[in-house]
Amino acid sequence: MRKQIRSILKNFFLIFKIRNRFYPSTQIAQRQLFHYYRDCLRNNTPVQLRNTGFRVFSQFEEDGKLLFIFSVLGMENKTFVEIGADDGINSNSANLVFNFGWYGLFIDGNRKSIERGRKFYGKYPHPWSYSPKFICQLVKRENINQIIESAGLKGEIGLLSIDIDGNDYWVWDAIEVVQPQVVIIETHNEFGFEDIVVPYDPNYFYPGKHPVYHGASPIAMTKLAKQKGYRLVGANELGFNFIFIRNGLADEYIPEVTIESVLQHPSVAEGMKKFEEVKDWKYERNRIL
Repeated sequence: MRKQIRSILKNFFLIFKIRNRFYPSTQIAQRQLFHYYRDCLRNNTPVQLRNTGFRVFSQFEEDGKLLFIFSVLGMENKTFVEIGADDGINSNSANLVFNFGWYGLFIDGNRKSIERGRKFYGKYPHPWSYSPKFICQLVKRENINQIIESAGLKGEIGLLSIDIDGNDYWVWDAIEVVQPQVVIIETHNEFGFEDIVVPYDPNYFYPGKHPVYHGASPIAMTKLAKQKGYRLVGANELGFNFIFIRNGLADEYIPEVTIESVLQHPSVAEGMKKFEEVKDWKYERNRIL
């Protein structure tokens, strides 16, 4: 089975280059993967999420893993909210937009990035396509629900992506207006297996007092996910973009995994050494949720 997946992915990589993101061959290859994964689901043939990653628009291999997850879920809800999206181009949602017809909202506090994203999506893949919405605003737990609802999004959505290098934990904790099927969120694995969260600071702006002093540890983020009804199913290879699926969706086919299993990359251990510089700073520890 693993060889079959690798063979399909290898063929995909052979036809894919950065300059041909919009070529029909790129979309065809992904749609073949979509149907392959659907067949595996129907035949109860297991596929491991960690073997499905590849990059088209995402920063790392999140595109492939999200394609697998949403192939299993069926892509019946093609809506997303991406917080900390920069220009929305090298993002976790762009591949779904361009190759599977998704629609949603990109949010970022950098006006130049937002303008660049609007221009890009107004041009590609063609100027008459239905482009996602862009909102330029600094995100806080106090305003996030209003921002999302102002764009016309509420209720169930397909994907929520959060990467704001700071209050990621507190923003997800505050979100109530949408109920995503899948959440991908940056998690601060430099904190290792401590159960800690940096206290909320509505005025935080990276890098703050120290580039390591922000966010939440893998344990703390996973506890928050469980409180909100989600299970950890994987992460990117570097182990900082954690992927959660809402309980009740493909529980048996995409099972819960341990935190330890997604923190295996050598860079994780190297990153944990940086915690020594801020280990005695103020944290919320062992939060009971």
